[in-house]
Amino acid sequence: MTDPTDLTAPRPDRRPGGRTARVRARVLDAVRAELTESGHEGLTMEGVATRAGVHRTTVYRRWRDVGGLLADVIDAAGETDWRPPDTGSLRGDLTALNQEIQESLVVRPSFAVALMAASFHSEQAARAQTRLWADRYAQCEVLVERAVARGELPARDADARSLLIAATAPLYHQLVLLRADPDPRLPERAAAAAVLAAAAGAFSGRREEST
Repeated sequence: MTDPTDLTAPRPDRRPGGRTARVRARVLDAVRAELTESGHEGLTMEGVATRAGVHRTTVYRRWRDVGGLLADVIDAAGETDWRPPDTGSLRGDLTALNQEIQESLVVRPSFAVALMAASFHSEQAARAQTRLWADRYAQCEVLVERAVARGELPARDADARSLLIAATAPLYHQLVLLRADPDPRLPERAAAAAVLAAAAGAFSGRREEST
């Protein structure tokens, strides 16, 4: 199963095949490698072209600038056939999702940090990242829908996105912000806390008007 946040691995291209697809794959692999090794500050069009073995004119013509490269790396992550976990329970689904996230952040944490930092320096990359996360959250809303159907959550409007953010945020806080060692218990603990809060109505879509 492919982690929704894992942008590090080569991606199968859904666009037309042939030389164009091969060049794109090589260039995006080079971008990932450059980000991992040097961060977004060290990412250059020339460096990517050299690593990819592609003439820099080709890179400039297709991607125009570093922002275009970053945006395409992020867009490529959205082209996978990833599906949310289906373990039979909301707690199990969220735990499995968190385990995937933790694994991806542990494998190449410098890449994740570099890409997040890059989005603050490139409006094009920031827009691509917003699109990717919106798509992933939309895909994962089925976890909440199944939980309601099973009777695990109250049969009322649930704010699925808020629940998903609450369940997964501790992983990013621990591994990306604090850069702490991975805790094998954290994926389940974070999932359990979110499920308890959801069962208590913390993520109900209804909002009480303040008096």
